[in-house]
Amino acid sequence: MYDRHASIIYRYAARRAGDFAADDVTSETFLVAWEQLENYDLDRDDARPWLFGIATNLLRRHHRAEAKMLKTAAKAASREALSDDSDRIAAQVDAAVATGRIARTLKSMAAIDRETLLLYAWADLTYEGIALAMDVPVGTVRSRLNRARRALRTELDLELLDETEKDHGRLAAAPRNA
Repeated sequence: MYDRHASIIYRYAARRAGDFAADDVTSETFLVAWEQLENYDLDRDDARPWLFGIATNLLRRHHRAEAKMLKTAAKAASREALSDDSDRIAAQVDAAVATGRIARTLKSMAAIDRETLLLYAWADLTYEGIALAMDVPVGTVRSRLNRARRALRTELDLELLDETEKDHGRLAAAPRNA
């Protein structure tokens, strides 16, 4: 199990809490898994949701490190800190500002919504996998992801396009025989 899943648990932990905590979280995840092996449901085809659930619980302990990383990313996003003498640097500034805005939004988000979003985006789990990892119904996962996405859309001033809209924000013409 370790050989098969250690690298994905490590990458998830590194994205959530940085490389400095990823080694600890990865090893602790498999230590806890070994200690709780008798509680694992052998009828499950995939151990990833169970392992991500353990890792997520351990990452809660590393919340201070995560909050510090997001705070640092938000501070690094200041436009004044970067020079603006070329298109390339302007693009870097825009990316840094966007990263800062995303980091601030993630930091201000309810921890449970942030964890659900990161399990979806960084761990590449399905809704069902997230539900197993967090021990909640799939409907709860959908609600949490909806709240997290709405917070990101609001912060980044993104509009949710309706199916009736076409390119450039113009509404589709009504059918002539309608």
